[in-house]
Amino acid sequence: MSPTMKAFGIDKLSASERIELALEIWESLEDERPGGQLTDEQRAELRRRDAEMDANPGTEMTWAGARAKIEGK
Repeated sequence: MSPTMKAFGIDKLSASERIELALEIWESLEDERPGGQLTDEQRAELRRRDAEMDANPGTEMTWAGARAKIEGK
């Protein structure tokens, strides 16, 4: 039987806590992540952007901030 959110108490976490947990789980997969349909060029661009964020952590933006900027708020 597969583990469930309820069995681990995940259903009791707030939405932001569940998102944070999901991201932590995703990042823990490292090389085991599914490949998807990205081209080599797209993968290279993502690696470049990731390296840029590591080099300049002050430029990070939250999803809420990015969405607000996109929506002109």
